[in-house]
Amino acid sequence: MRKLILNVAVSLDGLIEGPNGEYDWCFTDQDYGMKAFFNRIDAVFMGRKSYDLMLSLENGMDDFPKMEQYVFSNSLQEPAPGWTLIQGSVEQQVREIKSRPGKDIWLFGGAALTANLLNAGLVDELSLAVHPIVLGSGKPLFSGIPERIPMQLLDAKTYSSGMVILTYTLPS
Repeated sequence: MRKLILNVAVSLDGLIEGPNGEYDWCFTDQDYGMKAFFNRIDAVFMGRKSYDLMLSLENGMDDFPKMEQYVFSNSLQEPAPGWTLIQGSVEQQVREIKSRPGKDIWLFGGAALTANLLNAGLVDELSLAVHPIVLGSGKPLFSGIPERIPMQLLDAKTYSSGMVILTYTLPS
């Protein structure tokens, strides 16, 4: 079965974006293991806000390798070409997608989508690119999670920039 992997940049204070939705604090000066990560995946899951952000960028998904693209939204009527819209029973649909043949799946963004999938026990691995910055305010990575979720550290990589990538596995 394919793994669902949350791979996301996060500040030291646990935020995934600044108070105005900015992410200009994310390092882009080196690969940080993304090439190897892209070799592991062939699909991406995004919440509606992350999807809208991606579509608003000049290159959108053009900088990423070709992959299946899923947007999760109950308000979106018609997704952009190349995107599959997931609505309604998210849990059942994610289980079905994970059971298909293929590589692993990247959970790209959306704090609400992340919380929903974590609460449902559908996330298999977390790769947190912890940036050496305190943003002070913004959107937290984890909210809406009512119970403890134990994790096991698989790997920790440090970089000269001060970034640390922590990789955890979750119980199945």
